[in-house]
Amino acid sequence: QVQLVESGGGLAQAGGSLRLSCEASERTFRSYAMGWFRQAPGKEREFVAAITWGANTDLADSVKGRFTISRDGAKNTVYLQMNSLKPEDTAVYYCAAAPVRGPIARRSAYTYWGQGTQVTVSS
Repeated sequence: QVQLVESGGGLAQAGGSLRLSCEASERTFRSYAMGWFRQAPGKEREFVAAITWGANTDLADSVKGRFTISRDGAKNTVYLQMNSLKPEDTAVYYCAAAPVRGPIARRSAYTYWGQGTQVTVSS
């Protein structure tokens, strides 16, 4: 019933850019927050960025100054603009939705998850 669909992943060279999209149902999109997490092989899933319905944002220290999270209410879509990409950004990126107020930088706040989209950055 509730679906999150990511797109925009792919291959990029170091220093390049990619723009990820996450399209959600109306109810899910209007939840307290939507966020992006990523997981590289052999590593734990880590927080990347989040945005609340009130447009407050949070970014992981590792991506501050390079990534930007935004939303388009008309399209019920959340975006992650990824600039100045590094090989260390290589991972599967997951979109998630938090139904109620909570700690938006933690996995525990999120109930719904997309299937993920692969981002690969070459040096």
